[in-house]
Amino acid sequence: MPAGLVGVSLFVTLLSTVSYLSQPGEMIKHGPVVVAGLLAIPISYWIVGYILIPAIMQRRITSAYELLENQLGSNVRQMGAIMFILLRLVWMSLLLYLTAIALVTVLGLSEDWTTVVAMIAGSIAILYTSMGGIRTVIVTDAIQFVLLLGGALLTLAIVTARMNGFDWLPTEWAPHWDHQPFFSFDVHVRATVVGSIISILIIQVATAGGDQVAIQRYMSTDGPQSARKAYLVKSIAQVFVFLILSSIGFGLLAFFNEFPGSLPPGVDVINNADQLFPLFIAEFLPVGFSGLVVVAIFAAAMSSIDSGVNSISAVVQTDFVDRYRQAGASESGETTGSKFLVAGTGLLVIALSHFMQFVPGNFLELTMKTANILVVPLFCLFVFALFVPFATATGAIVGTILGFLAGMVVAYWDLITNTQAISFQYIGISSLVTSLVAGSAVSYLGPKAKHRKAS
Repeated sequence: MPAGLVGVSLFVTLLSTVSYLSQPGEMIKHGPVVVAGLLAIPISYWIVGYILIPAIMQRRITSAYELLENQLGSNVRQMGAIMFILLRLVWMSLLLYLTAIALVTVLGLSEDWTTVVAMIAGSIAILYTSMGGIRTVIVTDAIQFVLLLGGALLTLAIVTARMNGFDWLPTEWAPHWDHQPFFSFDVHVRATVVGSIISILIIQVATAGGDQVAIQRYMSTDGPQSARKAYLVKSIAQVFVFLILSSIGFGLLAFFNEFPGSLPPGVDVINNADQLFPLFIAEFLPVGFSGLVVVAIFAAAMSSIDSGVNSISAVVQTDFVDRYRQAGASESGETTGSKFLVAGTGLLVIALSHFMQFVPGNFLELTMKTANILVVPLFCLFVFALFVPFATATGAIVGTILGFLAGMVVAYWDLITNTQAISFQYIGISSLVTSLVAGSAVSYLGPKAKHRKAS
């Protein structure tokens, strides 16, 4: 596949409806400091493009977790595959649920329709993914990117027109925004400039270096240079769209402060920040144009679901089914089995999305405290396999488990201790440090593995 097309697909897949809706809400309610995270993008591009991609693409693989078995054995491979499956199941269920909430708001339906809308969105993505595979996923992602970007630009243009210019650009700190310093030793400060840069850098690199969704995209190119170019396209698109979505948040904040009577009864700017974007789409965009943005939201969800379902199917087929199927099974039988895996995975995601209503927090924090909990520990398995010559299977497994637990403790500190919450920006760094230190210590001090060469 062409590098540019793959890069767009990678960006749209990892953006998802969660990011599409959460970024404006974050700007409205908490303030602009997370925009500083864009400074991490050039660093992540260098790390991913010149260190991770060459190491990963030394072998042509279907499942990223084949690399783990080559270096650390079958137990580590299966652990990585299971973690990935859980990661993407939770991630897809969350974004499907949040998408349904947004669409229900836009379409003026009651909350009782949330499950039905989730079923419709999920079913469409399952249908075309099972029919076409990864090529269909990448091509449709590119089409959906155009719709997603067009919807965001259209919203920003309408806000600018209704505000008679760019008066919506913030010139002072909003009274309700959080205290967001450059740096703080207080772990309870929700967000800082340094914390935004570090947390986004860790998530970017961990996703690019340990997630089947990303690695599967690299493998669809013709080599490391094309894969690096694809990641560059993804990084440029990410900066551009991130700035647009942040601007939408500033614009909506100014608009609803200027016209507070435009808000429905019981809705306010601070407590309903995540709903203001879909609410504006429903109430203030012209008929037809609002439909375009609805399509953009719908498309962003489906592009993430189709990629996640396809990747899970590839992992299940390669890491579990193929290991135990009888020799001589036909290629057509394997293809049919993959289609059933796609359908079954999609139906499970639809079912799990119903339970996401019980997870508290705004859209951004929901993502960090659910799906992203597994991103860093999963990535650490690849670090041990590719870059730590003395790593053992036991060390990698112990480090990964402890890293996951460290992230969980930070994420749910307030519930565990019944005290003030620790900033979600510490989840990734605590998980990374714990995993690498513990895994390296166990590997170095424990029984030595057979000699192997790190990539």
